[in-house]
Order: sequence, then structure tokens, then C-alpha cells
Amino acid sequence: MNLRRYRALSIAHTGAFTALLAAGSWISIPFVPVPFTLQTLFLFLAAGIMGRYAVVPVSLYLLMGAMNLPVFHSGTAGIGVFLGPTGGYLAGFIPAALLAGIGYECRPRVARYAGMAAGLCALYACGVGWLSLSTGLSLEMALLLGAVPFIPGDIMKAAVASLVTDRIARLRAGKHADTEGEERRPA
Repeated sequence: MNLRRYRALSIAHTGAFTALLAAGSWISIPFVPVPFTLQTLFLFLAAGIMGRYAVVPVSLYLLMGAMNLPVFHSGTAGIGVFLGPTGGYLAGFIPAALLAGIGYECRPRVARYAGMAAGLCALYACGVGWLSLSTGLSLEMALLLGAVPFIPGDIMKAAVASLVTDRIARLRAGKHADTEGEERRPA
């Protein structure tokens, strides 16, 4: 792929995944103290498509929110969101995108799963740590409120992202599911 096409594709991916992260934050189910959102699904999709460069749309998304654009959950924005109970999860998006992206750059499927698992662990570590610090909850209570309820949903979102990115990779390679692994030939 030539450099010009690669740059154009990177810019398009960055814009698309930044928008998807913002849209994923609006699709939220209120939960105390942290809402359920679709952001981790789009974070893993970005990692699967962009690799370690998924950090770029994630950082742009966080920058937009810090600049008071209403892109965080339920239309919130500003530095105050970073200082609130969900700030650690937002900050954890960066290492999560990096680790998941590095995992996706590796060929073996187990490396992809390990990258997503490491990304989730980084996300939870940042989120739970900040939740405990910002609210005065004990670390155990912050873990019970800020991680445990989200684990099944995040595993499902990671699985969906893996299936979608595998399908996209097959389409890029010219292989389609309707031919069961055989290359599709033009008519």
C-alpha cells in the first residue's frame, strides 16, 4: 500500500472510530457509580482495525471531551468528568487501546485475546483505582461496584469485536464466509 493511501485510510479510520466512541458513550444504561456503555466495543474494534494506532482516535476522543464537547456518557463534557468517578475509566482507554492493538498486531489468535484481556485489566486498574480515590470507597468496594458488574458485558463486547475484525480481515484478503475459506473468484 502506498504512503498516500495509507495516510488517507488512517485519517478515515481515526475519524470513524472517534465518532463511534462518542456514539458509544451516548448509548448508555445508567448504573451507579459508572454507567454501562458501548465504548469498549468500539475501542476493541479500533484496536482490531488500527492496531496500536487505535490510541490516536481514543486520544482525540478524550481531547474533544476535555475541550467541552459533549462526547462523554449522557452528553457530559469537560475536565470535571475526568475528576469524577468515571475519569479513571476514560484515562484507562489509552493503555487499553494500546495493549489490545499490540495484541491484534500479533498473528496468533491467543495473542489477540491476551491483548484484549490486558487492555481490559489496564482499563479496570485505572478505573477502579480512580473510583476508589475520587469517591473515598475502599478498593474492594470500588472493585465490586466498578469492575465486577462490567466483566461479562466487556467479555461479550470483546468477542463481538473479535468476530467483526476477523470478518473484515477475511474480506480484505478476498475470502468470504459463503465460500467457507476458499477465495472468491470474480465471475
